[in-house]
Amino acid sequence: MARQKQAAGQNGRLEGILASQSSAAGNPEADETVRAVGASIRAARKRRRLTLQELAERTGVSVSMLSMLERGVASPSIGTLVSVSSALGLHMAQLFQDPAAEPPSPVRRLADQVTVQAAEGVSRRLVHTDLDNDLEMVVNEYEPGTSSAAAPVHHDGLEFGLIISGNLTVRLGDVEYVLGAGDGISYDSTTPHVLTNRGPAKARAVWINVGFGSQPEPG
Repeated sequence: MARQKQAAGQNGRLEGILASQSSAAGNPEADETVRAVGASIRAARKRRRLTLQELAERTGVSVSMLSMLERGVASPSIGTLVSVSSALGLHMAQLFQDPAAEPPSPVRRLADQVTVQAAEGVSRRLVHTDLDNDLEMVVNEYEPGTSSAAAPVHHDGLEFGLIISGNLTVRLGDVEYVLGAGDGISYDSTTPHVLTNRGPAKARAVWINVGFGSQPEPG
C-alpha cells in the first residue's frame, strides 16, 4: 500500500512537470520538480566533465535551452529528456526516481508506472526500466498534430517501436516513414529522429530503448 501511494505521488508530480508550462499561474510542486531535474542534469554533466557546448553537440539541443533546463526555468519535451539523459549515461527514469526503490518483482503494475505528460499532448509511460541490461520499455501517446520533440534529436542506443493504434510519421535523418497500427520499426538512435502524429486520431505505440544509458564514467 505504501508503495502504491508513493507511486501515485510520483505520477502526480511528473504529470505536472511539463504540463505546468501551459499554466500562467504555475504549479509550485511541479516547478520544484523541474528545478530538481535541472540540478540532476547539471550534476551528471559536471561528473562527466562536459561543457554545455559538448552536451549540445551530443544531443542536438541548443546551449541556451540546456542552460535553462539546468537552472529549472524551462520545461523539457520528452524528446529532450531522452536525448539529454542518454548523453549523460542515464535512463530518463533516473531523473525522477531512485532506482533502489524499484520493486524487485518482475511485474510492474499499472499503478506503479510513472507517466510524464507533456503540455503539447505527448505522454510517455515508463513500463519497465532495466538498469542491468540497459533497457527501457515505454508506451508513448501522441495527440493529433504533436511530435516527440520540436526538432530531430539523437543519442546513443537502439530503438524498437510498435504502433498499437493510429498513425505515426518517423523521420530518420532526411527520410520519413509513415507507420500504421501493427507496423514496427527499428533504428540506430544516433540518427537524428523525431516522431510526429499527422493523423486525425491519437496515436499509441510501444517503444523499447536499448543501450542509451551505457556511456561509461570518465576515468
